[in-house]
Amino acid sequence: MFISNDDYTDLTAFIYKKSGIKFEDKKRYFINKRVEKRLNEMGLETVRDYLRFLKFKDDGDEFQSLMNLLTVNETYFFREFGTLETFAEHCLTEITERKAAANDYNLRIWSAGCSTGEEPYTLAIIVREMLENLPRWNVEILASDIDENVLAKAIDAKYDDRSLKDVPDEYYKKYFNTTGGYHVPTAEIRNMVNFEHLNLMDRVMMRKKRGFDFIFCRNVLIYFDEISRKQVVDHYYISMNRGGYIFLGHSESVGRITTAFSMKRMGNNVVYYKG
Repeated sequence: MFISNDDYTDLTAFIYKKSGIKFEDKKRYFINKRVEKRLNEMGLETVRDYLRFLKFKDDGDEFQSLMNLLTVNETYFFREFGTLETFAEHCLTEITERKAAANDYNLRIWSAGCSTGEEPYTLAIIVREMLENLPRWNVEILASDIDENVLAKAIDAKYDDRSLKDVPDEYYKKYFNTTGGYHVPTAEIRNMVNFEHLNLMDRVMMRKKRGFDFIFCRNVLIYFDEISRKQVVDHYYISMNRGGYIFLGHSESVGRITTAFSMKRMGNNVVYYKG
């Protein structure tokens, strides 16, 4: 099967409208192979038939199956360590000291585009390491992704050696067990994280998100175009507490997306916060 120019344009426009993810022409082979897989499984003959099904007959399950194939999930524990160091030693300390002074012991963190769970579990480890008087705190870590397959893997929480290549030895001994050849975070770490299926372009669900002190959305918005990026980040701004911090990936800049967030230097990094 080879996808025609018109079919590729119409299909990627539909995907963009539903998910905010923009696929350029150079991704044609990537899209072609994955759509071919869906056609074979559904018994459809043409891309036009498939697109017609998505638009008029799908209850959302088929589009979800397609997105599960199209989203790329590259992650591991303690990825981009410099960012995490700034979060742990500067931002987290500032937020928790301010909250404790106000007798507010609620801490909410959102890992958006969490993939197979390495990031939210990493954040849980950092919180346990850094937070004084931990039993007094009500810590909620929300981890969301559009891909149901990776969410299932995150909940299963079984990881290979590659996922743990950057985990410090002392953290491994404290927070992981080896089971059946896999590395599994301890129950105390897993229980700190709640997983949720979420499309970042779902305005209704995004508007329900409120009260976060930290939002991590690292290496997710690189797949979005400028309009979609701004829409998502604007939702993040509304969902955050004043003084809260947002973290994007190394190749991304909050300042290039919106002027809503304020900027300052903490440690060796520039960080963005809701002023």
